[in-house]
Amino acid sequence: MTPPSDPLTVVRAIDAELTHVWMIRTFLKHADEAEEDEDLREVVRDLYDFILAVGPVTDETDPAAYMKMAKKKLRRLRGATELYEAIQPEVSGHTNFAMAAKSLRLAVDRIIALVQPPQ
Repeated sequence: MTPPSDPLTVVRAIDAELTHVWMIRTFLKHADEAEEDEDLREVVRDLYDFILAVGPVTDETDPAAYMKMAKKKLRRLRGATELYEAIQPEVSGHTNFAMAAKSLRLAVDRIIALVQPPQ
């Protein structure tokens, strides 16, 4: 996947991937398993932290400020994804949880490629 070159287009592409991250976060947040698992609640908080930090994209969004914040918070997004992948089998083997892990990985990998394109 070749990242778009226009800064606002890159920001919009990241925002599009965050719609998937938001749905995964919402699923995990409302799962009964989240009541009993501190690690799962940490994943939910860290996903939300990234989404909240970059904010919603509008026509007035400053791409440079958005990308600066995305780069700053990327480590947390990666960490949340890795933690969820590690704990998911313990949290639940149900297909919904397994597919959430796969979906999260796909979205986050795309975000990483957009935030830190290969040099």
